[in-house]
Amino acid sequence: MAWSYVALAAVIEIFWVVGLRYSETAIQWTGTGVAIVLSFYFIIKACEKLPSGTVYAVFTGSGAAAILLVDIFVFQAGFTWVTLTFIGLIVIGVVGIKLTTDERVDTEGGG
Repeated sequence: MAWSYVALAAVIEIFWVVGLRYSETAIQWTGTGVAIVLSFYFIIKACEKLPSGTVYAVFTGSGAAAILLVDIFVFQAGFTWVTLTFIGLIVIGVVGIKLTTDERVDTEGGG
């Protein structure tokens, strides 16, 4: 479940980063703020079961890769094969971190 929180936070990150750039009205800024709060809420929930350094690395890496892809495919940002190579390296790193990190088991029954 903790990895689901990290994935959800990374997906929501796409929306608030785009919102930071393109928001113009109070409603858009409110939506951006809500997305920021939700994203960090899910990061906090993930840190209850996973090491915080791992959570942050996966969150920022996967979010950065996803945002770059959104920039390329939605906002027609420049694309190079070098960029794609580095996105691939980020994805490999994120998968590697996930595969080598176990969720902590709550032995005290507190959550």
